[in-house]
Amino acid sequence: MNYKVLIVEDDPMVAMINSQFVKKVDGFEVAGMCRNGLEAIDFLGENDVDLILLDVYMPVMDGTDTLKKIRTMKKTAEVIMVTAANDSNTIEESVHLGVHDYLIKPFTFERFAASLEKFKAKKQLLNENSVMDQSCVDNLFAQEASIGQTDLTVAGNSGEQEAMEALPKGIQKKTLSRIISYFDSNSGWSSTDMISEALGISIVTVRTYMNYLVKEKIITEDINYSTGGRPSMLYKKCN
Repeated sequence: MNYKVLIVEDDPMVAMINSQFVKKVDGFEVAGMCRNGLEAIDFLGENDVDLILLDVYMPVMDGTDTLKKIRTMKKTAEVIMVTAANDSNTIEESVHLGVHDYLIKPFTFERFAASLEKFKAKKQLLNENSVMDQSCVDNLFAQEASIGQTDLTVAGNSGEQEAMEALPKGIQKKTLSRIISYFDSNSGWSSTDMISEALGISIVTVRTYMNYLVKEKIITEDINYSTGGRPSMLYKKCN
């Protein structure tokens, strides 16, 4: 069974990219594509979907008003805001309206896929347990904090586990997990630019985490003098 996804996006190119992303994640299919909130409301009046990818800035009816209307329709579909809107008021209102996730453009496929996998895990937990004890409820709500994380108790050496147990100020477990996972999949040397682009995090943040991982002897570093300009740092996982 595939979960049906409705994409609500006024930019045809972005809508196509979102559609391709959906199709790359196992267990999901695109049920429809709408250019604004009014089209989405009409579509939902005649079709049931499991998940809605909803932009904020759209003509005719914007994403926030569309989300409010969807809630009054008593639709059970979850909503992920996929938007360039990064102001705190819009984000806070979306949270109050019960969105499943909030993705700020531009985002990586890895972040997108993590959101869909979190949705899938939540649905499976609900489907498999008609009545829940406290442990099941705790697992359900734990999904909210698990986007993009790797289970380092299963994948990772003892040094990585120790580095995750007592993190210094400014080092977040989720981001650290994503960076370690990146090096697990990329055995060669990587620059800060490469890591930043792959994970969708700032170069300044990458440097902070690289300094920490080098100090913990999880990552080794080298200097690249062949750039034709200022030398740059290269990193790879220690053997």
